[in-house]
Amino acid sequence: MQQPNTILTEDLERAEGLLLQDQAQMAQELLQRRASDAEAYVDANCPTTSDQQFFSFPTPFDYLAYVRVEKDPRTLYDVGEPLNRLYNDLARADVMTSDYQGALEALRQAVRWNPMDCAARLNLADLYHAADNEDEYLALTYSVFERASHPEHLVRAFLVFSNWFQKQGKTQASAAALRAARSFQVSDSSLSAALELAKGTPRDPDSLSDQEAADALSAEGLPYGANAEIAICLLQCALDEAQQGNKEDAARFTLRSRDLIGEPASMALLKALREVDDEPSEGPDAPSDGHVTDAPAQGEDHNA
Repeated sequence: MQQPNTILTEDLERAEGLLLQDQAQMAQELLQRRASDAEAYVDANCPTTSDQQFFSFPTPFDYLAYVRVEKDPRTLYDVGEPLNRLYNDLARADVMTSDYQGALEALRQAVRWNPMDCAARLNLADLYHAADNEDEYLALTYSVFERASHPEHLVRAFLVFSNWFQKQGKTQASAAALRAARSFQVSDSSLSAALELAKGTPRDPDSLSDQEAADALSAEGLPYGANAEIAICLLQCALDEAQQGNKEDAARFTLRSRDLIGEPASMALLKALREVDDEPSEGPDAPSDGHVTDAPAQGEDHNA
């Protein structure tokens, strides 16, 4: 399900080059034209119904994670174009030209096309925060805990809630969120600054144990760590890549799982998945995770 190169891909590469050269206005104009074309195509050919939905998952992992986490019962179709990338690029151009409302709308579209894009969720949350919409800011940040496949995204989310708990006078919960963020061992300047400020205060993450931190966050409806379902998806992708002889990709997925939940838990899950894969098939009708379906043919071929 890796997305092929298309005319849109070529335009995105041009726009990204312009952004690197600080030609944000030119990039923005190009991306806005391509977004308009894409929206017209989607309106005409990709209707959302109670039975079907279209997405732009950039990798099989994003699709698999969406299926496991969201449990969407509809038939899922691949729109066939990198629309998630398009809207992320447009948001970047909008920010560089100080069009923050445009960036907000673009990031909403980026998340719509790939709901597992936690970087877009967090960037969108930041824009809502800048617009003083705290409800959307916190809701989007909270949504990352269930979907994040990169520890740095979880660190950002825990830092947001640590600061929010501190403002609410919930010092223990604030310390617990800092402890959770620190547990990923990610090099992050914001985290380092927060830990330095908290040292020796009631907000110090060393003022409580892992269990106390987990209990404090649980009382606030937050996890103490990553979603195991995401780690399972990473490891399943690792097994799939290994079966296809792609050792480097398999190792990369395995390491991502380790970074999320730690090596002992990751290895235990990997062993369990291998045992499941080794079980004899139940026959041709045995269920499987399946794959996202290509968009149904509707008229002429089109590059959005």
